[in-house]
Parts: sequence; structure tokens; C-alpha cells
Amino acid sequence: MDSRPIGMFDSGVGGLTVLKEVMKECPNESIIYLGDTKRFPYGSKSKETIVELTKKGIEFLISKNVKAVVIACGTATSQALEEVQKCYNIPIIGIINSAVRYIKEKEYKEIGVIATTGTIRSKGWQNKINEIIPEATISYKACPLLAPMAEEGWTDNEIAKLTIKEYLKGLEDVQCLILGCTHYPLFKDIISKELGKHKELINTGEMLSKRLNYILKNNDIENSNKENKKHQIYLTDLETNFIKVSNKLLKDEDLTNNIELAEIE
Repeated sequence: MDSRPIGMFDSGVGGLTVLKEVMKECPNESIIYLGDTKRFPYGSKSKETIVELTKKGIEFLISKNVKAVVIACGTATSQALEEVQKCYNIPIIGIINSAVRYIKEKEYKEIGVIATTGTIRSKGWQNKINEIIPEATISYKACPLLAPMAEEGWTDNEIAKLTIKEYLKGLEDVQCLILGCTHYPLFKDIISKELGKHKELINTGEMLSKRLNYILKNNDIENSNKENKKHQIYLTDLETNFIKVSNKLLKDEDLTNNIELAEIE
């Protein structure tokens, strides 16, 4: 048994969609979540900046004695994962690989991807899909407004509906749509209604949580005692709408009312 916590890192509130799935898939595990709300958004930043910010986030989590790190951010996964995996001697996973493997199992060939501008620019999804499903046809759309809207809590209003309607133009023929930013599952109902319920939306948090569970078991570092479980959220800036959005998503006021400030420079 290993009662050390899992570390989870995101640029803001989006990673909570991953946190929710990990809490369901790994119910005995403690989780320390770090949201870099001070430097949000990551999607418009350079690769060098994203790598540096990701390293700082991971080092903060390592200082909390985590046993594994989940990069619950599409931009950081696409631009920093491979580099940080070489730097630290603990398991570090991101949102791309497990989602692409799932798509291969489902035998989807017409694949859509919506993500931040930085993620689309990095070709992280394209490279992994081409590697694992070389026969696939991929349609991409950068959706830079969605993550900031999610941070504001604008996930089910008319502005969200009109924005998503515009972004999804040209993606009508895909078999599945990858929600390539962890903020995007917050818009899942609107996206599904606009695209059609027969198109599968790929929530990367669901696939990542299953991969994480496998890694914990395979490395013999899972926690078998549920009574030792304790979650904690840290933010780099508390003056955000994070608490409002997290209460709506997690429905756990004991967790969201005890958020602490993380000093990371």
C-alpha cells in the first residue's frame, strides 16, 4: 500500500474534469490538485514558456511528496509531457496517449479535434493519431475562446451556444470529436446537441483515469485503504471564478472551501 497522494496539474479549472474522473476510477487515492490560475491561459503561450511553467508545477507537487503526476491540461501535455518525463523520476502522464488508444479500439477513422491554439499548433494530437491510427482522417479546429469562457463559468448560456456553433462548422462528418482541452467537457451538453448525439465526444479525463489506475497497480503504488484518503486544491491566484465553477462540477464544498494559495515563481 502507498498512501502518498497523486499530483494533478492544470492551468486553471479545466483539469477538474479530469479530477472528477480520477476520483471515480481511483476512489481510494488522495489527490493534490494545482491550478496555475495566475498564469492562465496556457493556450496562447510559447512552447518554452509552457515547458517552464509545467516544470514549476510538477516541482511544487513533488514537494508535496506525490507518487505520480497527472498533467490535466491539453496544452501542457502536447508541448511539455515528453520533456518533463525525462526530468523527474516518478510516473507522469498526460491526456493524449490513452485517448488515442481508445479511438483505435473503437475503429474510428474520421476524427475531429478541438483544442487551444497552442495545442493545435504543436500537432500533439496529429502526431499521436498518425502514429497509432495512420489511416485516420483528422479535422482540427482551434477554439481559443472556450477555456476563458469556462473559467468565467459561461458554459451553458447563449454566448456559449453561439460560440460552439461557430467553432463546430466543418466538423459535421466526424465519427468522434476529441475534447482536446480539459475545459471543454464543461460544454459537453451543448457540443453534443450541436454535433449530434450519434457522434462520440472523447472526454480525455475518462481514458486518462483508467490509464492512471493501471499505472498505480502495475507499479504497486496504489492505496488500498480508503480511510487514508484526503484531497487538497492549490491555486496560484485565488481571485478567480474557480470556486464557483468547481462547486458546480464537483459538488463538494468541503473540498472547494479549503483551497490554499500556492506560491510558485
